[in-house]
Amino acid sequence: MSDLDGAQLIDKLGHDLGVFMRARDITEPLLVGIRTGGVWVAERIQSMLEIKDELGVLDITFYRDDFSRAGIQPTVKPSHLPLNVTDRHIILIDDVLYTGRTVRAALNEIFDYGRPASVSLAILVERNGRELPIQADVVGTRLSLEARQQVQLSGPQPIALEIVD
Repeated sequence: MSDLDGAQLIDKLGHDLGVFMRARDITEPLLVGIRTGGVWVAERIQSMLEIKDELGVLDITFYRDDFSRAGIQPTVKPSHLPLNVTDRHIILIDDVLYTGRTVRAALNEIFDYGRPASVSLAILVERNGRELPIQADVVGTRLSLEARQQVQLSGPQPIALEIVD
């Protein structure tokens, strides 16, 4: 087992995301966190970057491509995005990017709400094992893990990350 400094990674991600947004002249983004860990990270980033707009929250359970195999999850919670995402610059935030399937599901859900001007992806931890061609725009850290290893997040206060077998 190995521990990662969650607070330090969030600080780095927030700083790098600020640089990314300035370089692309994104001044009023809509931050959207993927439930649960992505929401915890997005809340901290929103505070760091002093973004005033309400945080968007996605629960992508019903959009997963394995939903019919996994069945209904007992902890499904509602998603919430401002009514009009059309022409907004969205920053999608999640804790771990692994296969890419969660991000694909989140994109499908976002487009059900409208057509954004752009969607950028910010990830706290990116690891190897992609199954879909999805790449983060901003990353806290990149890890090369064996297939049996996972990144386990706990929080929300404090956010802690651990690599487990």
